[in-house]
Amino acid sequence: MSEFGGMEDLLQDFLTESSELLSEVDNKLVELEKRPNDKNLLNDIFRGFHTIKGGAGFLNVEAMVSLCHRTENLFDKLRNGELTLSLENMDVIMAATGEVREMFGALSQKRQPPPAPAHILAALDLVLQGEIAALAPVAAPAAPVAAPVAAPATAAPAGGSEPDWQNLYDNLLDKAPTPVPAVAAEPAPVPAAPAVIEGEARAVMVEPMQSLKPAPAPKTQPQGGMQQVAAPETTIRIDTVRLDQVLNLSGEIGLTKNRLTTLRSDIMAGKMDTGTLKALDEAISQLDLLVGDLQNAVMKTRMQPIGRLFQKYPRLARDLARQLGKDVELVLTGEETELDKTMLEDLNDPLVHLVRNAVDHGVETIEERIAAGKSAKAVVELSATQVGDHILIEITDDGRGMRPDVIRKKAIEKGLIDVETANSLDEKQSLQLIFLPGFSTKDQISSISGRGVGMDVVKTNIMKLNGRIDINSAVGEGSRFSISLPLTLAILPVLVVRVCDQPFAVPLAMVREIIPIDAKQVQEVSGRATIVVRDEILPVKSLAGLLGWQETQVPHFGVLMQTAEHSFILAVDSFVGRDDVVIKPLQNIRPNGVAGATLSGDGSVVLVLDMESLLASSTADASSLKTSRFITHAA
Repeated sequence: MSEFGGMEDLLQDFLTESSELLSEVDNKLVELEKRPNDKNLLNDIFRGFHTIKGGAGFLNVEAMVSLCHRTENLFDKLRNGELTLSLENMDVIMAATGEVREMFGALSQKRQPPPAPAHILAALDLVLQGEIAALAPVAAPAAPVAAPVAAPATAAPAGGSEPDWQNLYDNLLDKAPTPVPAVAAEPAPVPAAPAVIEGEARAVMVEPMQSLKPAPAPKTQPQGGMQQVAAPETTIRIDTVRLDQVLNLSGEIGLTKNRLTTLRSDIMAGKMDTGTLKALDEAISQLDLLVGDLQNAVMKTRMQPIGRLFQKYPRLARDLARQLGKDVELVLTGEETELDKTMLEDLNDPLVHLVRNAVDHGVETIEERIAAGKSAKAVVELSATQVGDHILIEITDDGRGMRPDVIRKKAIEKGLIDVETANSLDEKQSLQLIFLPGFSTKDQISSISGRGVGMDVVKTNIMKLNGRIDINSAVGEGSRFSISLPLTLAILPVLVVRVCDQPFAVPLAMVREIIPIDAKQVQEVSGRATIVVRDEILPVKSLAGLLGWQETQVPHFGVLMQTAEHSFILAVDSFVGRDDVVIKPLQNIRPNGVAGATLSGDGSVVLVLDMESLLASSTADASSLKTSRFITHAA
């Protein structure tokens, strides 16, 4: 039962606006540490707490009013010169903002939050009295615990492990695909640190910083050991100009529809002269143009500036660097770059991992940087730019960089690869080993890192977004992680191919080019079929072989595919063409290697392949054997 009867709409508006406002306050607090006497920052932060307090008072949220009132008074004294900001006092302020965010979490569940912990209120009172509230040592923040990515259930025939693709098509023709709801894992509770106020020292033990994720934010934003799972946000802010564009296009489509209705009546009445047919062609062309414009306009309503995601990370980097004894500045660029809202939600966890890794693994301690001739302050840059129909997100640090030989050695020690495989990897492929499950360069497990789960989750989530991640690193100079993502997941450009008289769609983002396959050009290298393309030796993988089918004819065409790790030739029978499709999830059946289904122009069902999953689930020996068979048959 809601404790805000009749005020749910006002509560939701308050949470949306105040959560964004608190994120701005967090970022300004990070800036204030660099410029503690900046009057504009002090006034902005004061107004932020004052606004949140006012909204909480209107909703009778007394616990939040009390906490914000203390913090507001503190900043009033700071801006009037009655108090001086110290690093220890800033930790107390950060703990208070973290507690406000925890209260947002309670409000998002339509219940009154409990009062702020007594040790936080006591610390704020000490600061207001002009004391320095030295915080007792706080444990370093726990690494984000991402829910394990469950392998999709595979529909398989009774006698084997491969999915029955033909029966799958038959089922799809009779059943309409519906989404399969995802079940979120509930995090384990984390015990709070006890409150301690010690004699003359007046040291106040403050709990680890709370979650940075505002309710009702979509994903978990770990901060200082606490993890909170919030419901996905179901609202979106849209510029009215974009809505006006959608409305205008809808009106023009209505006029075109009326024109087509009139032409249809004329044709049904037997009017088939050249003028009528020409008018029909023009009307259809106009409708096609308008529908394309409407589609783009609707997609733009889903686009949101990535800065709304980026603004959470300065606080995250600041707190982690403080607890690790490092001096790190997070620089944000390209915050105005727009990305599909649903992708922003799924992108949060990978970016949290990458920012934390840059601070924890990437940059050195202050002493190490000085000894290496670098500035004491490390710089981590998080940037976003639009490149064509993709978004490029880069996380760059000026730290120690990564050594491919050390990474290969660690992978061998942990049993992730064998020596022979390690020796065959170049530097770029060696860097990709950090994405293997269980890989870590840490010899000891800490509360921040060492378990080898973070980067595996990063790659898995990026792949789910039809994106790719690349690494560039130079020893002693730093590392750069580059994430390339499509602008939206609602519409996917695909290449439709045929194999065994069945159409399949592969993501166009992975396609480099299409080449003919001449059996005389195919060679066996280490038992695997290969083709040399512009001095590059590429393996050949038969799509029929990956699907577990027997080839009915010799493949005559190859699609040069590019994944994050390697390139290969996908052998197919023929091509249908390029298309932009809307992927629909399958109902009750989740065969491995299938991202979903769509309809072609003639109304037939086309499966959209998840190439990364299909490659991972098919053994190298099996696919090579099938490929070798078609080569032998062709010869």
